[in-house]
Amino acid sequence: MSKMKTRPQEIEVQQEVVEERTKVESYWDKLWRRFNQNRLAQAGLIMVSAIILISIFAPFLSPYDYNSNNLDSVYIPPQEIHFIDQTGDFHLRPFVYQVKEGLDPDTWKRVYKEDKSKRYPINFLVRSWKYEFLGLFESDLHLFGIQGDKASIHLLGTDKLGRDLLSRIFYGSRISITVALLGALITVVVGSTIGAISGYYAGKVDMVIQRIIEIIRMFPRLALWMALSVAIPPTWPPLATFFGIIVVFAFINWVNLAREVRGKVLSYRETEFVLAAETLGASAPYIIFKHIIPNVISHIIVIGTITIPRLIIAESALSFLGLGIQPPLVSWGVLLSNATTIQTIGQHPWIIIPGVAILVTVLGFNFLGDGLRDAVDPYSD
Repeated sequence: MSKMKTRPQEIEVQQEVVEERTKVESYWDKLWRRFNQNRLAQAGLIMVSAIILISIFAPFLSPYDYNSNNLDSVYIPPQEIHFIDQTGDFHLRPFVYQVKEGLDPDTWKRVYKEDKSKRYPINFLVRSWKYEFLGLFESDLHLFGIQGDKASIHLLGTDKLGRDLLSRIFYGSRISITVALLGALITVVVGSTIGAISGYYAGKVDMVIQRIIEIIRMFPRLALWMALSVAIPPTWPPLATFFGIIVVFAFINWVNLAREVRGKVLSYRETEFVLAAETLGASAPYIIFKHIIPNVISHIIVIGTITIPRLIIAESALSFLGLGIQPPLVSWGVLLSNATTIQTIGQHPWIIIPGVAILVTVLGFNFLGDGLRDAVDPYSD
């Protein structure tokens, strides 16, 4: 009797297995499934999402104005957060001690020490300096802060002008990420369009475009970036220089994507759906943007994602050399330009922390790009 009762249940389970196996999986469902199976890609997505959120909410997350100078707080080392005071008592609310300036009797250098007799609790959602959130509204609300006349909280230390390094890294992420994203966007639009035109028309059009690409590719990339950056007039305001740097990056980076899209389009131009569209009298631009580009869009997305970390490194390198973003704008490369001597790094090693932000961001985008590339590859299974 027990076997007779379980038989309908077994049949239902078998039917569910058959339906699951015969279910047609769309291309995007298959791509998402492959992406979810890649742990590094998921980690990259989390890292990239966190960095983008930090750049958007930089004023809210920053305890100080990134351009606020304080010559009484020059080169303060990173402050420690405490939960246990000097008496051994535990506090649920984290706190910092007051930092006192002193003088090293041997080296005659300025040093800072904690005054453990004065404890300042860290407050959350505090009112402090005012800012405009994405130009939409004005606010003075910040994630955390500290109150007291002589109180300070510099979790990553300060620079040579007493500016809070954590706040400058948060704000620097805005410029570095924006340059990379806009540069990658222009690269994708220009590269995919020119590559599609080159592959679809072929013949003389393809020959001219490929010769132009080869001329651009024959120069070392960094040297060409530097040459074009120098061509930007120094009299331009910082914002104009910012957009000029984006154009410079996009001008050089589109060639690789154009080459790859051209190869894809060459394989599609003789397919049945393209020939059918030509027979029905569809125009070349319509065929390119309506039929061919959608079939290579996944590849374009992957190349665009991989381009972003390259542009972040390029912007940081140029700004470090003084050829990129100019003050009062701040980027990670501008912050690293303060660490140009061994003496500065040896005495104030926290100045190179922006390099860690660059490393984490580049790794995040590389993990994400590699995961997308593996998901797009039809032979990855």
